[in-house]
Amino acid sequence: MSSTLRVNPIACDGHGLCAELFPERIALDDWGYPIVDGSPIPRPLEQHAQRAVDTCPVLALRLERLTRHDR
Repeated sequence: MSSTLRVNPIACDGHGLCAELFPERIALDDWGYPIVDGSPIPRPLEQHAQRAVDTCPVLALRLERLTRHDR
C-alpha cells in the first residue's frame, strides 16, 4: 500500500510547518498556504510525511492510505 497527502483548506491557518518538514511534496503559495503534491508517496518518504501531519497545529493535513482502485 502507498499513501498520499491531503490538506483541508478550510482548517489550514497557513503556519507553513508542513512545507518546512516535507518540502519534497509540499510547497507554499504566496500567502503561506500549502500546495500539496497528491501523487503517491514512496515508502522511504512516508515517515517524513507522517511527521508533517503530526506537527500540523490545526490538524489540517492528513495522510491517506491508497487502495488498489485509488491508484
